[in-house]
Amino acid sequence: MAAVVCCVTAAADAQFYYFGRNKVQYTDFEWQVLKTEHFHIYYYQGMEDLARRGAAVAEEAYHVLEQRFNHSITHPIPLIFYSSHLHFQQTNTTPGFIPEGVGGFFEFLKGRVVIPSDGSTMQFAHVIRHELVHVFSMSKFNRVLLDHRKPVDRLAPLWFTEGLAEYWSTEWDTQADLIVRDAVLQNYVPGTDLMYRIAGTYLMYKLGQNVCQFIASHYGEEKLLLLFENSWVSRTWEETFKATLGVDFEEFDKVWLYDLRKRYYPLLAGQDIPSQVTTTLIANGFNAKPVVDVRDGRRWVYFIGNVLGYTSIYRVNPDAEDPEAELVVKGEQTHEFEAFHPFQSKISISKDGLLAFVSKSGETDALHLYDTKSESLLETLRFRDLVVIGSPSWSPDGSRIVFSSIDKSGNNDLYILRVQERSLTRLTNDVYDERDPAWSPDGRLIAFSSDRTPYGPTGKYNLFSVDTTGVDIRYLVYGNASYVSPTWSPDGRRLAFTADIDGVQNIWTLDVSLPEDQRSLRRLSAFVTAASDPAWGGRDDMVFTVYERGSFQLRRMGEVDARLDTAEVRPILAPDRIDGWEPKRLDGAMAQEPYRYAKDYSLDIAQSQISTDPVFGTVGGAALAISDLLGNDQYYFFIYNTAQVQNELLDNFNVAISRISLGSRVNHAYGIFRFAGNRYDLTDPDLFYYERSFGGYFVLSYPLSRFQRVEAGVTVSNSDKDIYINAPRRALLLSNSLSYIWDTSLWGPSGPVDGRRMKLTLAYTDDIQYANVSYYSLIADYRHYLRLTTRSAWAVRGHLWYNEGIEARRFFMGGSWDLRGWPRWSIRGKKLWLASQELRFPFIDEFIVRFPFGGLGLGSVRGALFTDVGGAWDDFYRDSKGAVGAGIRLNFGGVIVLRYDIGKRIEQDLTKLQRGLFYQFFFGWDF
Repeated sequence: MAAVVCCVTAAADAQFYYFGRNKVQYTDFEWQVLKTEHFHIYYYQGMEDLARRGAAVAEEAYHVLEQRFNHSITHPIPLIFYSSHLHFQQTNTTPGFIPEGVGGFFEFLKGRVVIPSDGSTMQFAHVIRHELVHVFSMSKFNRVLLDHRKPVDRLAPLWFTEGLAEYWSTEWDTQADLIVRDAVLQNYVPGTDLMYRIAGTYLMYKLGQNVCQFIASHYGEEKLLLLFENSWVSRTWEETFKATLGVDFEEFDKVWLYDLRKRYYPLLAGQDIPSQVTTTLIANGFNAKPVVDVRDGRRWVYFIGNVLGYTSIYRVNPDAEDPEAELVVKGEQTHEFEAFHPFQSKISISKDGLLAFVSKSGETDALHLYDTKSESLLETLRFRDLVVIGSPSWSPDGSRIVFSSIDKSGNNDLYILRVQERSLTRLTNDVYDERDPAWSPDGRLIAFSSDRTPYGPTGKYNLFSVDTTGVDIRYLVYGNASYVSPTWSPDGRRLAFTADIDGVQNIWTLDVSLPEDQRSLRRLSAFVTAASDPAWGGRDDMVFTVYERGSFQLRRMGEVDARLDTAEVRPILAPDRIDGWEPKRLDGAMAQEPYRYAKDYSLDIAQSQISTDPVFGTVGGAALAISDLLGNDQYYFFIYNTAQVQNELLDNFNVAISRISLGSRVNHAYGIFRFAGNRYDLTDPDLFYYERSFGGYFVLSYPLSRFQRVEAGVTVSNSDKDIYINAPRRALLLSNSLSYIWDTSLWGPSGPVDGRRMKLTLAYTDDIQYANVSYYSLIADYRHYLRLTTRSAWAVRGHLWYNEGIEARRFFMGGSWDLRGWPRWSIRGKKLWLASQELRFPFIDEFIVRFPFGGLGLGSVRGALFTDVGGAWDDFYRDSKGAVGAGIRLNFGGVIVLRYDIGKRIEQDLTKLQRGLFYQFFFGWDF
């Protein structure tokens, strides 16, 4: 939910930044605009009802925030809605990839708020309010600073801005409580002055929210507004904090942290830390959604996990003395298994051992059927108009699967698939959020969780049952709490689920074999932190996920029957009829009639610069970028002049105009240019020359998937080249290129640690008028990263760059990015080869130095042992060069990696080591 800044990489850096995954525009959105009093709301066909519901929430939130901030926004706020997270991931309002779990963001450059629906009306409203707090916060900060004639160059720390956005957009719920409770009881809560250590994490959001609650309750709600009003007093946030509250961070932390301990420590008297009373199955990484397969006298627990960076499906033997996870389906490296949804989708296994699970596969989710006997994927099923699929559950006879799904309208409903017939039946069709369906062992009923109660608008989910026709929906459990993830016992007598009845998510059961008026709830677990995703083990035990020490672990509890016999009993309330609710919508009287979106362009960046070069003199220029509101069309204007005297102004005038189109699957760009001036070009055979060229280009990129793409380009340029000592050269150049790129790499703090990357390029440049230039190019680059342990890897690289022909350009290498130990760019030739291998390992996880005036913290220092060999030549091969050594890499703020290498060059055709050592400091990510 942080602000997004777009940057453009210079074309000169292309030889180092030519890999990368693809943001694929699968869907052709037909955008509409709904104008309200304070908002311009952008949505696409099929989701107008969702847009009107969001508009009502936004207008209501605007009036509340206007009072809280004592501030008005003087322009319409653009809200861009998506009906699902998969559609949201295609947005071009931000250039980066949007990972699972991001609920929306505020992009401050154009003031855009971009939000998807996940099927929950409450969550959709929460994110709208959250992001609008950011809109008001930035506007208020800027207004205060401008009113006091201060530069608009400061903001509150991220923990405060996100914490306030949470505090003023939602209530303190059980999810927030479990995150903070675990941090307090496990003693890893940072003070406000150290909150930067957890910047961007969910813990930071919730601790920030808790700080804002504490300020409001102990110092007064008005102090939150005064923190904005006093932002002009000092450039540092701590001084502003002290001027407003009368205490500095250290004094505040004493009171705040003490209050947290007083609140949570007493809970240990009556509740357990999960690791003290359960058996560990998987403790490392992220693990969720277990399902137990009992066949042929052996048990396997299948689950979604992220142990080494890629979210995948694993299995573990719960009866082993030392259980270890075994990989079943590797995710996030192929088109079929592009991404799993560990926060929203369970998995299911049939009596015949067919595993049903969901992954993102192209434009939508796909339902996969995997045979655990043959260890092979049997089938992949996609459904027209169904975008997101969740929690498939097999029928007892293995002929049908029930699942939830979000369609293009943004509603989450239940569907039944007849596997053999490929027929789909919709069980529910409404605005309520249906989740986690579970088929009963007798095949008659489906249990599910839904917000279709009067408590639903506050985010509470109750349990229901429905017959296979979708007609008879009945309450199973009703109340002002959340009941989720139902699962039937193998004999069908009990239903286990997770509920936060006492404010903590624990596992409860319901004996459904009893008449409805005799049923009661029994609590199986009494954990001080959360339990979720219960799965019956088949041998009087249960497997589930727990949250402890900031991670999601897989654990097992035995003697379930005996525990339930003596468990705490709670009565249940199940009304005779279901009382639903109707979300608010902004009607026609409060909004204009929607109209088709027409591209609305505005400025992204404008800057000018003057520089002086000791060889070529003074250079002056300007760059301008504009784009439409949705980010699909971008224009770049670049103008500069290299004239040294007045009469050279026209001859040395340079301009380039480009348009980039990202709104469809085939991305393309085209433009025109005119360049002129003195050149010093390491890659050109002539090095020094004057050149005047003009022309145009067209390039396109077609992503085959998130991991693979094909690129093609053509450039036509008229080039006049004065080489000073030789006759001028004229050429009408036609350049063509075709590339294939593949990238499945997984990145660590200083570079890739797993996966593969590859690029193959063929290109040909020809003078189609004078025949003065004609050469072809081949680039082959392959890199493989072999994961050795959780945080170490062996990386290998091999590439060949080959140019041949008249006026073929040179490549270059040398320096920290390729052939280390040799001077940067000192090795040049029309042909070049390089091979490298490197062992990457953790060195220092965190290094902190404290001074009287504050502290300096450095993290993610990684070590490397490397060897490089390579060579470059024009017409005749000269010699091979190499290097061997060690180095350290420091990730500085997640933005740049500082590198320091020590080693020896290998000289004279790899036969001699240099005397002494080389020492090389530079920056950049590992290859």
